[in-house]
Amino acid sequence: MTSGLWERVLDGVWVTIQLLVLSALLAAAVSFVVGVARTHRLWIVRFLAGFYTEVFRGTSALVMIFWVFFVLPPAFGWQLVPLWAGTLALGLTYGAYGAEVVRGALAAVDPAQREGGIALSFTPWQRMRLILLPQAVPEMIPPFSNLLIELLKGTALVSIMGMGDLAFSANLVRLALQESAEIYTYVLLIYFVIAFLLTRSMRGLEKKLKAGAGKAPKKRTAAVRVPEGSGVS
Repeated sequence: MTSGLWERVLDGVWVTIQLLVLSALLAAAVSFVVGVARTHRLWIVRFLAGFYTEVFRGTSALVMIFWVFFVLPPAFGWQLVPLWAGTLALGLTYGAYGAEVVRGALAAVDPAQREGGIALSFTPWQRMRLILLPQAVPEMIPPFSNLLIELLKGTALVSIMGMGDLAFSANLVRLALQESAEIYTYVLLIYFVIAFLLTRSMRGLEKKLKAGAGKAPKKRTAAVRVPEGSGVS
């Protein structure tokens, strides 16, 4: 490929990374707010959080992008730029999946820990902040890592808006070169490298959080073989 075509591909990589970071931040915020709301003592709060989760889990991210970018603007008289429209659609959709991760991790905390907070007269917010979340967050990291990879692959959907992400740029280069195998091999490798870096980063974060919560895995010690007849038992 020429340098101009490579520049086009790198611009697409940069757009994909921006979209991934912004969508992940929005999805993380939605995950914690909705996930904690699903454990609230008031039924109306749990109902509204559950309704949001079921609606956004039950609809396609592709259709949600269409709604945010093509359907809602005429109804409300405003128009989002493609980057923010993609961020909103992907963040809200993947946030619904993340909310279930947060709810499950909170439910997995030993009930005795919650009862201990009640015995110490902690408020519900203090129990959540000081007892439940510090123990639940390290358990959320592996499923969050999977969701992050799925979100990376979902960013390719924004190409339907004409947004110049990696998939859209690759298609333009393919049309220019009339060569599919070469450009899509590069695209596969680029997605794999980004996903690999994300996985390693999340694994490092998981180890750090587990160490902070006192759940670091024990180091293996090598077994020493004692020769027979040495008198050591």
